[in-house]
Amino acid sequence: MPLRAVIFDVDGTLAETEEAHRRAFNQTFAEAGRPWHWSVDDYRALLTTTGGRERIARFMGEAGLPPDPAGVGALHGRKNQVYADLVVAGAVQPRPGVRRLIDECRAQGVVMAIATTTSRANCTALLRHVFDPAAPDWFAALVAGEDVAAKKPDPAVYHQALARLALSASACVAIEDSHAGLAAARAAGIATVVTPSYYTQAHDFSGAARVCATLDAIGVRELRLAARA
Repeated sequence: MPLRAVIFDVDGTLAETEEAHRRAFNQTFAEAGRPWHWSVDDYRALLTTTGGRERIARFMGEAGLPPDPAGVGALHGRKNQVYADLVVAGAVQPRPGVRRLIDECRAQGVVMAIATTTSRANCTALLRHVFDPAAPDWFAALVAGEDVAAKKPDPAVYHQALARLALSASACVAIEDSHAGLAAARAAGIATVVTPSYYTQAHDFSGAARVCATLDAIGVRELRLAARA
């Protein structure tokens, strides 16, 4: 089946966002008087759990702290505000090749969608301030973390994206940067191109249609080939 749509992950794929997220977590913890600081190595380990709220809960559990859903929710909400401020301030930039690929998809009539475990607010802030104020409208579907009961590697976000696009998996290609994202897309039956990010370079990407350092060498032609892989 011809390629009809490209489904993008967000964090680490559209932009190298995770350092801004880590900074936002640490600033939030400091503001709340929590004696926590996530180093790069800490955060790399925590990223095996998808979702910021889930990462805080995991960290607290590993530290022997009692469950506190309300406290976790408050911390996560404030963290997202800090992250959005960092994005507006220019702390995040698109990954190489992403702008060109998006422009090529738009020019050639290839539908674009987003399937992410981040929040809708984080996603739209990134699109509007890093790409273009109108960028959210470039995507025919945007499925975010709050839209599903289970996050990647569960395929729920991809199943929803396919349903909203009214397309079969064989008509789409996913672009991801992590093992969890690849697993989610493949579980939904979608061929996947992987562009590892700073925090995911050591992940296992077995099963990817293609793995490339950046999207500089990837255009619609290469995505069509990946869809048939």
